Amino acid sequence: MHIQDILRASSSPTVSFEFFPSNTAEGQERLKETISRLADCQPDFVSITYGAGGSTRDATRQLVAHVKGSTGLNPVPHFTCVNHQRADIDAILAGYAAMGIGNILALRGDVPRNLPGHRHQDDFCGHCADLVRHIRGFNAGGAHPDSRGFGIGVAGFPEGHPATPNRLAEMDHLKAKVDAGADYICTQLFFDNRHFHDFRERCELAGVRVPVLAGILPVTTFAGLRRMAELSGGTNIPGRLLRSLLKYQDDPAAVLEIGLHHATEQCFDLMHNGVSGIHFYTLNQAAPVLEILKRLGRKPRYANADPEGNA
Repeated sequence: MHIQDILRASSSPTVSFEFFPSNTAEGQERLKETISRLADCQPDFVSITYGAGGSTRDATRQLVAHVKGSTGLNPVPHFTCVNHQRADIDAILAGYAAMGIGNILALRGDVPRNLPGHRHQDDFCGHCADLVRHIRGFNAGGAHPDSRGFGIGVAGFPEGHPATPNRLAEMDHLKAKVDAGADYICTQLFFDNRHFHDFRERCELAGVRVPVLAGILPVTTFAGLRRMAELSGGTNIPGRLLRSLLKYQDDPAAVLEIGLHHATEQCFDLMHNGVSGIHFYTLNQAAPVLEILKRLGRKPRYANADPEGNA
């Protein structure tokens, strides 16, 4: 089912989760358990990340197949432009179409560390808008079991794209992705809702009229917060949140509670201000997200989704 159809039919904000493939057998089993527990919350969809330059191509495909075939969830594979030529892209799209996958999250992607000399202009799709346009062309070819082909999501950056300091140019790039055929936007993580509200207003001013989903990351450890802030290109941490975390950084239970409280308050504010959906960056962990959903009043269907893992 296309994400745009889910968004149109939903009377309340959608809830979705992101997972990433593990590179170890033990991690893969833990991830399957996490997905099983979160599946009980009936998310509207789940997304599966794709490593830089297609470095997790096979792992992503395998995880998508597992989610599609074993859980009943609606998986949305990430798909990047980096290090792909037309034949690569078409083969991957054809494979997903054959699996009955209904949606793709299209991304430009970062150049992987093992390809330091790689240039985006060497890729078949140099920009995300090119990839969106190509997927639309693939859809027109009739290879997908849904006559409309794939639904397409793209990324948004409430605090600005790290590679585009000019915020006006950034919105031009975003509008180009939407004009090329994107159905919705899913944002990078943020900890200060003011950035999201401002981003949504700038979308409106730029003529970007598709739904915007808010990306939320629950803070669970102080070290994890630092790592994710670096990986996301320098996400701003509000002073009030940082003060609390610094005060209790040597108390893991307190840090976890601070993080859960902050994420829950973010969600309440977003819901109050009419957000289309909330997309949780789970880091392949079930318990923090389950606890936040419990505080928001969204209860899972089965006991095995209990945040403490009790039957």
